[in-house]
Amino acid sequence: MTAATPAGTSLASYGQLVRHNRDFRYLWFGQIVSLLGDWFNLIASASLIAELTRSGLAVGGLFVVRMLAPFLVSPIAGVAADRYNRKHLLIGADLSRALVVMGFLLVRRPEQVWLLYTLTAIQLAVSGFFFPARNAILPDIVSARELGAANALSSSTWSVMLALGAALGGLVAGQWGAYPSFVVDSLTFLASAFMIGHVAYRPTHTLDGSDRSVAQALRQYVDGLRYLWQHTDVLFIALHKAAGALFISGAFQVVQVTLAEQVFVIGQGGGISLGLLYAVLGAGTGLGPIVARAITGDRDRPQRVAIATSYAIQAVGMALAAPLASFGLVLAGTFVRGFGGGVGWMFSTQLLLQLLPNRVRGRVFSTEFALFTLANAAGAVAGGWALDRAAMNLSGILWWMGGLILLPGLLWTLWVAFGKPSPGEAAPEALAEPAQD
Repeated sequence: MTAATPAGTSLASYGQLVRHNRDFRYLWFGQIVSLLGDWFNLIASASLIAELTRSGLAVGGLFVVRMLAPFLVSPIAGVAADRYNRKHLLIGADLSRALVVMGFLLVRRPEQVWLLYTLTAIQLAVSGFFFPARNAILPDIVSARELGAANALSSSTWSVMLALGAALGGLVAGQWGAYPSFVVDSLTFLASAFMIGHVAYRPTHTLDGSDRSVAQALRQYVDGLRYLWQHTDVLFIALHKAAGALFISGAFQVVQVTLAEQVFVIGQGGGISLGLLYAVLGAGTGLGPIVARAITGDRDRPQRVAIATSYAIQAVGMALAAPLASFGLVLAGTFVRGFGGGVGWMFSTQLLLQLLPNRVRGRVFSTEFALFTLANAAGAVAGGWALDRAAMNLSGILWWMGGLILLPGLLWTLWVAFGKPSPGEAAPEALAEPAQD
């Protein structure tokens, strides 16, 4: 006897969402093409720096720049997502990034690596406006009953495109070098802007924009921080992505470049190896949300339990990879780790979408993204330092990462068992049925 599938969690429900909600369909298509280029860019950038500098710390520096840039713009980005038309912000960000990434073609020699860092900082600063606005716009274009499916599909799409984009990006970088990947990335941003332009978005609530000063923007951002401080449960949920980035994903981004370039080398500079590592990570993070949501549905407490379980799954994945017994076992561990990470990522986003009122959604998501990027940067620095300075081999670093990820899992488990979860706070306008065709 098989268990009944929770309502709205079947594969048919995802297809129905894409077929019948025109606005989500275009937003989703834009996400697909944009993410494809993102992974081309990331693998190409990491491979190029590794090839030009031969330094783990230099590769770590790339990930620090990628993370710190959106962190620094997060106060303004969150206010912008709540004050201005979110669709216009998304299109402007895509067009800006299309122009910036073409500058990567100028980086040819070790002494020009600073330019790659600079352009990466600009690109990711613009992304700091894009991602909070995209999360905040989702409840505005789907109905309340569609929200869980839309979030799960978006989370899995990120992962599927990581798998596909990383595999293709690694193949392109391994066969032809990094530069064709940068051109592909620029074109995908243009395609994304075109798709988002077809979204019929009608803002339902905006902050007062009569005072456009930086001081007023900061005051409004502080109001968003005050909301988090007054809602402890929401704050804890917003910390999950940062916890995963600090203890595993930030450092592993650096470590896996060394694994691909020096230990399991396939393709030019290990580009194909690196692409495979990203590909299996994407497969794991894509499958995790779909499988977990089929079990939990969109019910609050099961989602919280699933997040707690996700930390243990990530630790198991690191335990599989840490011995470095073979490339196949490292790939298997990376898949398991991605499965757990995808579950935690999707459900933490879903809980925020269900709890947050529209008036603070952009600022809370920008703060969550800021904490995630800061933690990712710290993890990348720690990973680069461990590779270059610490008296610890690659296997030891992976074992430490697997052990540390259990700490936030334990704290969250205690909160689920003994804490006081917030009641649903979704504003009435967030539950309205959007126009569909």
